[in-house]
Amino acid sequence: MLKSIKSFLIPLFGLIFLSESISLCAKDNVVRLTYWPSSNPEEIELATSIVDEWNRTHPYIQVDMQPLPASQSSEEVLFTAVAAKTTPDICSNIWPGIVPEFALANALVALDKFKDFWDVAFLRTTKNILESFISKNGHIYQMPWKGNPIMMEYNVRLLRDAGIFKPPRTYAEFMNAAKELTRDTDGDGTIDQWIGIINVNPVWWHRFFDFYSLYIAASRGRTLFENGKVDFNNEYAKDVFRFLQEGFKKKYFPMGTLQGNQFLLEHVAIQFVGPWDIGFLEKNKPENFEYDFAPLPVPEGTPEPILTYSDPKNIVIFSTTKHPEEAWEFVKFLISKENDLQLLKITYQMPFRKDLDIDPAFKKYFKENPKTLKFAKQISYTRGTDNIPQLKEIFDAIAQAFEYCCVYGQQTPEDAIKNATEICKQIIER
Repeated sequence: MLKSIKSFLIPLFGLIFLSESISLCAKDNVVRLTYWPSSNPEEIELATSIVDEWNRTHPYIQVDMQPLPASQSSEEVLFTAVAAKTTPDICSNIWPGIVPEFALANALVALDKFKDFWDVAFLRTTKNILESFISKNGHIYQMPWKGNPIMMEYNVRLLRDAGIFKPPRTYAEFMNAAKELTRDTDGDGTIDQWIGIINVNPVWWHRFFDFYSLYIAASRGRTLFENGKVDFNNEYAKDVFRFLQEGFKKKYFPMGTLQGNQFLLEHVAIQFVGPWDIGFLEKNKPENFEYDFAPLPVPEGTPEPILTYSDPKNIVIFSTTKHPEEAWEFVKFLISKENDLQLLKITYQMPFRKDLDIDPAFKKYFKENPKTLKFAKQISYTRGTDNIPQLKEIFDAIAQAFEYCCVYGQQTPEDAIKNATEICKQIIER
């Protein structure tokens, strides 16, 4: 009997030992990836949902999600991480303007080296958008993910009460509307309602949402460079500066920084924003608050369609990763149709997906959220930024010109644009 028990137990212990060995071996073979999304609440919610689903279905490739550390801008955090070689495997909050600099520093994996990259990319994204992200060396280091077309958001009731029944299309219509909408509503001698609000802070990235968006709209899609050379000393840029300067000069835009959301408080009738504002307004708007969206105002004679800035954020794999193939698999999961729908539902932001506005997978969502459909249609008529390493310095120069010319009126639009262009040329030559 003892012998038979031993004969039974020895294989059993061996099986247990083998099972534990397999378990330890499997545990040792689990690939761990670090993923940095944006740190705003909606994108943390989105990232948490995506990562949870990935980890549930991929037991041997586990993703640790860590929101980008707080700072004045995510670019500062990423530059610091690149310098210290503490970058994550994957990040989805990449402004394309910093990619050329990271690529020069060999901080990124060239995505087109993955054998299925082009098949994956063309299945989701248009050729024009993909080509705009090709670096000078011919490689693509960023996967187009999402865009936030900048449009004109307007208070329907305020315009209607002023006798304006359609949003202004041209600069002239905008200024005529401003005469009616900018006023002292309580009779204390101080203006407390304006047609619009423009951020007066001379920080470089603010200019994407006024000057640059308006410039793309006025020029029908030009960027600041042509054939690799600085090229915005033109009538389009001057027209935009004239428009903004007139708005500040006539006090149609407030000069300072005001507390609270001035659009929601109905102190301003118009602002230039992306689709993210829909979620905020839907959560916080008072009863009977009416708002809608239209293309940005443009000079007289500008034909349809009106283009705008896409405010893109893309996905990269950093070269510090020890698992590039596994990281690429997670990137493909991030941009799946199911997760693009999650992106829309949670953040109201637009995936760079061709035929987004007519794709059956998103039909129900747009039917239930008709305001977002305007952005889905607009995403095809957007431009990003030029693919050069010095873009932050370029926009620093534009921000200084904007402050001197548009806000304080210390320069003519002609001189301001000419001087900014010359400074930008010097930046590139250095």
